[in-house]
Order: sequence, then structure tokens, then C-alpha cells
Amino acid sequence: MEAILYNKPTQLSVFLYQTRRAAFFNQEGTTVKKPVFHTELAYLLGLFMLAWGTALTAWGGYGISMVVAPAYVLHMALSQHLPWFSFGIAEYVLQAFVLGIMMLLLRKFKFSYLLSFAAALIYGVMLDSGMALFGKILPAEPVEWQQMLAYFGGDMAVCAGIALVLRSYLPPEVYELFVKEVAPKAGLKFHIFKIIYDCTSLVMAIILSFALCGGLQHIGIGTVCCAFINGMLIKLFSNLYDHAFVFKDLFSLRNKFEESEEKV
Repeated sequence: MEAILYNKPTQLSVFLYQTRRAAFFNQEGTTVKKPVFHTELAYLLGLFMLAWGTALTAWGGYGISMVVAPAYVLHMALSQHLPWFSFGIAEYVLQAFVLGIMMLLLRKFKFSYLLSFAAALIYGVMLDSGMALFGKILPAEPVEWQQMLAYFGGDMAVCAGIALVLRSYLPPEVYELFVKEVAPKAGLKFHIFKIIYDCTSLVMAIILSFALCGGLQHIGIGTVCCAFINGMLIKLFSNLYDHAFVFKDLFSLRNKFEESEEKV
């Protein structure tokens, strides 16, 4: 009788310990419980990182991301005659153009495509605010180490932001949407098609630079490097996020976005 009374709490303690352990570990002893990262928050944070990372690289002067390089060249060329033509506005114009090409290639229309353009508007406002802030608080003529830090820090923020945006069901910016939607049609993996798209954007920026500026301007060595490394960096950040977090929706809106498709 005494043995039974003695063993009962011990057996209960073992049971509770094993239950708690099962909540955190699988049979191989590997941690499976991860913190939840809501996809809507990931989307907003990703847009912010993308916009301000772009503004930081623009301030550094080593060369901006090739994806936005055409818009940056357009802004720098036209703003001399139209002061109101900001970097953000140049993005609206170019992303509307890319969106039109994408719909022609896919021969379909989704309501989420319009929301991607709305995301471009939000991004443009964030971009212009970042450009204005960095122009006030950072040196007008940065030294070399500041330029390098701005380039690497800004580009890492851009790639990390894109990876966050792509974790959400909410529509990404038109640039990322183009790669996401067209890559399966082309039969290529996302990061491979991303590199192809980035290199194409670089060629467009060079053409615009010669056509509008009379030579190769506003494109640096950093722009060329981005064309070859950003696809891999986005894949790296995506793997890190998926390893560290469980991405879940806070609102029940995913089906509405996925089902709002109308072919033209």
C-alpha cells in the first residue's frame, strides 16, 4: 500500500514531463514548436524594409538595386525638369507598365493585381519619406566606408523585405508579383527567374541611362552585383524565416484573395 502511494505522484510527474516534452520535441528530439509570425505583419514590415533599404542604397551612391534602377534613372533624368517627379512617382509609372506586360503574357486578370499596384503606391510613399529623411540626417557627401555600409545594409534590407512580403497572401509589389506569377508559366524556379528578371531590369536601366542622360549614369558597380546576388539572398532569407517561424494568417482573408480571379 505504501509503495502504491509513493509511486502515484512519481508516475504523474513522469506523465506531465513527457507531455510537456512532446509539445516541444518530436521523436528525434528536434524542436518543432516555433513562434508564430502573422503574415499580415510580415507584409507591412517587408514593404517598410524594402522601401527604406532602397532609399539607403540610393543615398550610398554605390548603385541601386537593378529592379528599381530603371525607375531611379527615370526619376533622376526627369526631376531636373519636373521637380515633383519623385523616385516614388517614377515607381508608380514603371510598375503600372510592368503590370500591363504581365497581364498580356498571362492573358488573365486578378483583382489582386490591382492590389499589387496599391502596394506600389504605399511603397512609393515610404520610399519618398525614406529619401527625405536620409537626405536630412545623413551626410550629403558620404565617405567610402559609409557608402559601402549603406550599400550592403540597404541591399540586405531589400532582400529580407521581399522574402517577408512573399510569406504573405497579400499581393506583393508588381516587380515581385511579375516573378511570382510568370516563373511557373516559364517553367523556372522562383530564384532562377528572379535572376533573369533582375538582369533584364539592369539592361533596361542602361538603355534608359544612355537615352535620357546621354551616357551611363546613376548605375554603379553595386547595381551589377545586385543582379547576380539578390535572387540567392531572397532564397536565403526565405529559408531562414521558414526555419525560425510559423507563418499564419491573422485574418480569414486568404481565400478571398486566392479566389478573386477573372480571366480576360
